[in-house]
Amino acid sequence: MATTSDSSASFEETDTRTDEMHSTIEAWIDELVGDIDAAQASDEFQEWLDVQSRFHDYSHRNTLLIKLQCPEATKVAGFNTWRNEFDRHVQEGEQAIWIWAPIITKQCPECENSPSYHEQCDCDYDETPPEEWSKGLVGFKPTAVFDISQTEGEPLPEIETEATGDAEDLVPTLTAAADSLGVTVRIVDADEWVHGEAKGVCKQRSLHDLRPVVEAKARANQADLAVTLLHEYAHALLHFDVDDEDERSKREVEAEAVAYIVGRFFGLDTSGSAFYLAAWETDDAEVVHERLGRISRTAAELIELLAE
Repeated sequence: MATTSDSSASFEETDTRTDEMHSTIEAWIDELVGDIDAAQASDEFQEWLDVQSRFHDYSHRNTLLIKLQCPEATKVAGFNTWRNEFDRHVQEGEQAIWIWAPIITKQCPECENSPSYHEQCDCDYDETPPEEWSKGLVGFKPTAVFDISQTEGEPLPEIETEATGDAEDLVPTLTAAADSLGVTVRIVDADEWVHGEAKGVCKQRSLHDLRPVVEAKARANQADLAVTLLHEYAHALLHFDVDDEDERSKREVEAEAVAYIVGRFFGLDTSGSAFYLAAWETDDAEVVHERLGRISRTAAELIELLAE
């Protein structure tokens, strides 16, 4: 996968930027699919997970674009945002990182196009004039952002959240979050554990109660327990209703990836995670796209809940 590891992507040509951003993402997915059983593919996948852990509220397409252009990025914002909101200035000569930004504008209630595109299409809606239409998402446009390492000026204010990287605090936070996730959680003493070598399981309690039950084996290593809970919560959110055994095995990678992202976000050492991407070797690029999207959305949901 030399395209992504030997050099950074660049989208400086205005006329071709949109097409190149799309094609670069598709090329990365295609190469991942083509080399799915190679160590290099696992490394590329883990690098994307690292970026996703730092930008958990970004779509997988945008975190892929950040990874391909500036994989070490930690905080990104637009030129004016750095200047006006943080009193920081982009240093001269820095190259922009291009991502997709939503286009929010007046939207036709019927065809959902902006006024200009509405005039060009076959939509006959004329019940209300465009100035009375509500605003909505009509598309995405390339937008330039810069990493904090490309700026200078005032230090960023420290942002504190209730959840920290200390697993002693994170485990109680995880158990308290179970109800919000629609999950029943149990920490089971080691001498009562009946699931062999497994550290945790996600199961259905009964035919009368379809709420997933997550059980984790109690242990002294709270960081390891936290990662297990994250993994099993991901299972509950990702595929509790998936009956196909082959697909369930494929989503094992997704659950591990979610636990990796969320664990990294809260400062846990998840370096022992292993991503056996060979499980996806029969998937085409579109399916892998769906998997990456599920991973990023599920990780974002957990992070936002735990960091409240």
